[in-house]
Amino acid sequence: MPAGITNTGIDDERGDGIVSVSRTTLGDTLRSVVYFTPAAFDILYVRQDLDESTEAARPTKEQLVEFERLGFAERPVRTAISTSEPVAGIGSYEFTVRFHEDGFVCRVIEGNAGVVLTTDAMDVDAFEDVVTAIRRLLSGTATSPSA
Repeated sequence: MPAGITNTGIDDERGDGIVSVSRTTLGDTLRSVVYFTPAAFDILYVRQDLDESTEAARPTKEQLVEFERLGFAERPVRTAISTSEPVAGIGSYEFTVRFHEDGFVCRVIEGNAGVVLTTDAMDVDAFEDVVTAIRRLLSGTATSPSA
């Protein structure tokens, strides 16, 4: 994503912070990072061996984002269900990880913004660490790490 040019209005510092914590936590397994709102999306990072540019990846990522936007409606419903009987005690909905044959899709939503991460096959425990950091950046309670 060229500096300062976005479809969502995400500022460079927040976008860079999301990419930084994602790359640091997930390492070389990280395939892409997409920031999205209910109305638009920006590809913040795409691994070079997958697409020549973020613009080249847009058609594929657009399909993914359209599906993941359902999370804006899904999150409050999942939270309500998780706090009612008979499943009370499992806590609020936090994030989604979808398992695929050769990798994962992870979605985290905070307020009116979300991030989709795609990765190669890896240890799934790392998702909890990266989601915690991304949620702080999305909510504005953390600053991006220094480069």
